[in-house]
Parts: sequence; C-alpha cells; structure tokens
Amino acid sequence: MAYPFKEIEEKWQKAWQENKLFEVKADPSRRKYYVLEMFPYPSGKIHMGHVRNYTIGDVAARFKIMQGFNVVHPMGFDAFGQPAENAAIKNKTKPDIWTHKCIEWMEIELKRMGFSYDWDREVSTCDSDYYKWNQWIFLKMFEKGLAYKKGSQVNWCPSCETTLANEEVVEGGCWRCHTKVEQKDLEQWFLKITQYKERLLDDLKQLKDWPSRVVAMQENWIGKSQGVEIYFKLKDGDKVIPVFTTRPDTIFGATYVVLAPEHPLVKEFIKGKPQEKDVLRFIDKVAMESKAVRSSDDVKKEGIFSGAYCINPVNNETIPIWVADYVLMEYGTGAIMAVPTHDQRDFLFAKEHGLPMRVVIDNPDKKGLKPEDLNEAYEGDGSQVNSGQFDGLPNQEAKLKIAQWMEKEKTGKIQTHWRLRDWLISRQRYWGTPIPIIYCKKCGIVPVPYEDLPVELPAEAPFTGEGGSPLGKVKEFVEAACPKCKAPARRETDTMATFFDSSWYFLRFCSPKCEDAPFDKKEAAYWMPVDQYIGGIEHAILHLLYSRFFTKFFQDLGEVPFTEPFRRLLTQGMVLKDGEVMSKSRGNIVDPDSIIKEYGADTMRLFILFAAPPETELEWDDRGIDGAFKFLNRVWRIQDNLKDKADPALVRVTHKAIKKITEDIESFKFNTAIASMMELTNAIYQLGADREVLGSLIIMLAPIAPHFCEELWQKLGNKASISKASWPKFDPALIVDETVTIIVQVNGKVRSRLDVPSDISEAKLKELVLSDEKLAPWTQGKPPRNIIIVPKKLVNIVV
Repeated sequence: MAYPFKEIEEKWQKAWQENKLFEVKADPSRRKYYVLEMFPYPSGKIHMGHVRNYTIGDVAARFKIMQGFNVVHPMGFDAFGQPAENAAIKNKTKPDIWTHKCIEWMEIELKRMGFSYDWDREVSTCDSDYYKWNQWIFLKMFEKGLAYKKGSQVNWCPSCETTLANEEVVEGGCWRCHTKVEQKDLEQWFLKITQYKERLLDDLKQLKDWPSRVVAMQENWIGKSQGVEIYFKLKDGDKVIPVFTTRPDTIFGATYVVLAPEHPLVKEFIKGKPQEKDVLRFIDKVAMESKAVRSSDDVKKEGIFSGAYCINPVNNETIPIWVADYVLMEYGTGAIMAVPTHDQRDFLFAKEHGLPMRVVIDNPDKKGLKPEDLNEAYEGDGSQVNSGQFDGLPNQEAKLKIAQWMEKEKTGKIQTHWRLRDWLISRQRYWGTPIPIIYCKKCGIVPVPYEDLPVELPAEAPFTGEGGSPLGKVKEFVEAACPKCKAPARRETDTMATFFDSSWYFLRFCSPKCEDAPFDKKEAAYWMPVDQYIGGIEHAILHLLYSRFFTKFFQDLGEVPFTEPFRRLLTQGMVLKDGEVMSKSRGNIVDPDSIIKEYGADTMRLFILFAAPPETELEWDDRGIDGAFKFLNRVWRIQDNLKDKADPALVRVTHKAIKKITEDIESFKFNTAIASMMELTNAIYQLGADREVLGSLIIMLAPIAPHFCEELWQKLGNKASISKASWPKFDPALIVDETVTIIVQVNGKVRSRLDVPSDISEAKLKELVLSDEKLAPWTQGKPPRNIIIVPKKLVNIVV
C-alpha cells in the first residue's frame, strides 16, 4: 500500500505555517546563510521551470538549517510589467486586481510544494510600500547625476500611439494591430551605469563561485577593448568618419567602410546623390528590424552603397562607404572598417556585393596567400604583407607599432572603448513605478520631494494598450504644483523598467517592513551578501549586472559595507519534454498540479532533482516520476522491520553514505546524492536497519522530500520538527575500508592481486608481494631492481 502523501503533505504544510517554522531573525551569535531564488513574475500558475528552480533553493536552505546555520529564505513577486497590462486588457479587468489575484494563486501553489520560505518577508514590487523606495533610489541617483534625460529612438506604433519593445515588433509590424512600426525620437530617462564600468569589470575577479560562463558573458557585455580610433576623411569635404578597431594590424587591408543606418553622417553625405532614395528606403527597412536580429551571426547581412567615398589614411586609397544592417550605433562609433580577408563577417559581405579584398597577414602554413584562394577569412596570426614599412613583422607586434605610428601621424588615436551603454529605464506604460519628476515651465525638471513619496499610480486610468501612456490621460495625476515655485506644473508620465524593481529586492528582503529607508542597514549588514543565488541563464547579463550596479551605488551612499550582492551563483537548466522546452504553443506542458494530485509534491521534488544535475537541461520522463514514487514507498516500509541494533557492516555503509551525500549536496550534485541514498536503502533491505541508521537516512532525505521525512521522523518518536535535527556526521574511522585490493605488476604488467589490511606498512606490503608464488614465473628468482608502490592501489616490481 502506497504511503498517504496527500494527508501527510497537508498535515505538515499546516504545521509549518502555524508554528512559523521558517521565520527567522538576525542573530549575530549565529552563522547566517542567505538562500535566494530569482523571484517570479506572478503569472498565476507555477510551471516546471519554477518547480526546478525553487526546489534546488529549498534543498540548499533546508540543508543549511540542519547544519546549524541561521538561514533566511525569502520569496516575493516581480509584479510590475507589460504582461499584466496585456492580461488585464484581455480579461477586462485592472492590472492591480489581476496581479494580486495571480499572486494569491501562486502563493497557494508554492506552499503546496513545501518550500521553506519565510512568508513574513514577502514583498510585491507593485505595492506602494515597495515602489516608494524605487522612487527614493531614483531621486538619490538624480542628485548624484546618475539619472538624466536625453533623446533616444524607440519603436513606435502610430496606430496604438505607444512604444514597443523589440520583441513586440513582428515582421516590421505592431504585434497588436499589425500597423507598420516607425522609429521615433523620444526624450527618455537613463541611468549612468557607465560611470561604474571599471568597478563592474574589475570586481568580477571577486566572484570565484560564479559559473565562468556567466562571468564571461558579463565581461563581454561590459566590453572593454583596447584599440585605435582611426580617422577616415570623406573624399568630398572635410568631414571625418571615426572608426574604432582592435585590429590596427589589418588597416592596410581595409577596402571599404560600413556605417550603421542610424549614423548621423549618412543622411548628410547621401544628399543629392543618385543613391539617396534607395539608401533612405534601406534605412526605413532596417528600422523595422530588431537589434538582436541585426547582430545575429545566423542572419544574412544586408547593405547598400551610399554613393560616397572616403580615404584610407595609411595608404591614401579611395574606398567606398556602405550602409549595412549589421553595424549598430550602440557599438564603437557606429562605423567599421571592413577587412574581408581577415574578418569572416566582412568576407561574406564582400563576396555578396563584389567588393575588393587584400591580404595583409600571411598564413604561416600557406605562404603567399591570395584573396582568390580564400574560401573563408584568415583570422589567425602571421606576418604582415602589403603593409608598407611594417611588412615582415609578426602581426601581434605590428598592432602596437602601427597604432603608435598612426597616433604620431595624427591619423588615429590609441583608445579604450567600452561596449556598455547607459541604461534606458523609461517605459510609456501604466503598470510600473511612476518616475518622481515634475516639469515646471519656470523651474524646469524638478524632483518630487522625499516627503511626498510615494508618487502613487492612480487607481483609475483609461486602460486599452493604445493611445500612449494611460497616465498622460489622467488629469488628476498629470496636474501638479511645482515643489519649488508652487506654480502649475505637470508630472512625468513615464514609468520605470521592471529591471529597476529587481535590482535591489534582495536587500528589501532583509527588512521588508522597514518604513524609513529601503532597508535596515544593520539587517542588511548581517544577512548580505546572498550566499546562494539561483536562477536561469537568461538573466546572466542584465539582471545580474544591474543588481551589481545598484549594490555599488548603495555602497557609495554608505548604506552597505560590501561591493557584490551574490557570493555564489547557480544557473539551472531548462525543463524539456520530447526534446523541446515546455510551452503551451507546443502542447508539451506538464502541469505540476496533476503530478501533485497523483504522486505528491515530494515525489515531484525527488524526480526533478534526480533526473539531471541542476545546471543541465532536464528531460521530463513519466517513468522517472513513477520510479521516484516507488523509492519513497520503499523507504516508508523500512519502519516496519527495525532491528534493535544495526549490523556493523551497515553502520560502515551508512557512514560512507553520510560523507558522500553531505559532499554532494554541498556541491549541488543532488542526483548523485539521491543515488547514494538509494544504495543505502538497498543495503538496509539486505542487512536490516535500526532507528539510528533509518534516522540518518531520513535526515539526509529531508531537504529533498520534507513532508515525507517529517512524518517518518515523528513515527520514530521525535517530537520536534526534523528541520531542528542536526545533520549527521560521519566517523572517520568507519569510512576506512578494513581491507584493500592491491594490484601487483611485474615490469608494468598485471600478474596478481592481493587483499591486504588498509593500514598495512610499506615494509610488510613488500614482504607479502615478494612471497607471492603467482609471481615466480615472471621474477624467476631474480632480485628486483626496483619496487614502485602506489599506496592502497598497486605495486610494480621491476626485474
């Protein structure tokens, strides 16, 4: 008969809640441990990605509690954002009503999973007692010159009269009404994250417990590069096109220049040329493309000749200027020099458009390289050729010499460039934090006084998703008195990007009820940094970068004594079914509710941890769920056949298992930890367990299947929760094998095996080996020239 999981899980969830088992307070006398999973957008239902993420975090939290740490494990909701607006329009309701209803549903589902959250710390970013502090942070940044307003291009739907994110532009049209999307200049708010670029880059060295892949992604996004800004003068006129390159060694091979369609010079130098109309049409076409598509290596690059020419400054050659979609204004100077023989993207573009090529770095393995011999660009090292006075130099050496020569000739300048750009936070939406700024005709841009925070969203707004920001249509919201001169003024109607909300929520969790500051400094100093952060790789760049930026800003304000928010990071893999990511459109969703009803939450937790290591993708398998359920039932039945005292052999097996499982859980190797628990269970069935052995197994299984283990723990006569139990420790004397098998070789070939005491001395081992009769045919009584011993593994006799 299967164990009664429904009854057990409901019983213990109620007990944990009533006893406030996981509520914690700062205690300087105890070691703290802060476990945090990236908080969710409240979509209303949890999916298998949530289950995996939060189960991983819950195991870490429960494990650390049982090791004696003071563990904080909070949960909240990243509740602002456009999806709630869209859902509200679709369901003919208001975003706040829809969002809070979804939060209620998700709370119920998360509690059914048995997660050890301190629900007393719950925050929702759409509540004014949270976003008040978003506004406080914005004002502090405004005071420090870090928040500023400037013109920026956005995707604009003229029919809906609203901005669109890149992903909302579908085949050049608005996702909602399919009207052709335009590029529009809007004055928008930015945060000067670039002021922190050096620290954001340098401090990555501190993050020893982050995946190297994530650190590399952050480095690439910040994008510090040393190179030369080269000046290409227009053939007709005095204008100069600055081009930044990290490859000055290839400048003699630059046979054309390419500008971004948005480059301010393009419209200027095409004016009156035969190509003008075609180029303008091309610019409009590219304006409909997302920047992600334009910069993707998988998409064919398109371009057009501008009709203009410039001069290559190192050889005075006249070369054509092209405009192409793969060059973006955000990177470098918005212009590149194209060297098709030594850059693959330039090579493909030149082949497509019949543009000239010149080899300037010879391949040492294929001397005398010619453009017509190339099937792809040669991007390796070699000697300079066709490079004037630099011919014959190794190209790595030539890089610096050419750069210094160009600087001396004033045709270029050695520079450091950064890929990182300031952060655009303006959104022309309703469901977000209002930006606390007032515009006065007399006083200009005026910050809302701190004592007037929060600037609250109006409860009523014309909410259709069309016609620009709904806030702009609420007279009571827009009309305000200037804080300085008291004259009639107007409020900012933009709201903040939701990344703002999630860039400091981990600090609010330290003291969520703090009323006079974003967080209590003492509480933050105790709990922070987060010891273990868990979330998807899709947040490896922006969310983590912005959180690091905010932390450094708070450090500069004197609010926190640390510089990095997350000490250790784990990025979990996605959950797949039939080889594809689960999604409604594919029809391959597995609903957690259905699994809980049929098998219980503990079975689902066990399966999702056993099926694959956390960092890798997990393929859903119904057979695996059934296997996990059978394993729990096997453990359940052990209580019916307990011995008074366990077999000494089983005690040894148990202590070895404790060591292995502890190490595996510590390093997030949950699948191998569970495999060791299964092996220990097999040994119990063979040898029979006593209460102590079963107790050790239950404690180690408890972080993974907590309801199940609480019930078994109680059945063993324990009154306190299993979470209050101490994690078992192994006895070093009991994990040492009594005997080991030694491989015996003669001249490197295996000739015998000996079982010997594990603590045997080298002298005694030599004596036993030399007296082994099996070796006689190969030693032939000759004295050994050498005896090589690898302790506890092998002995090699050299004769």
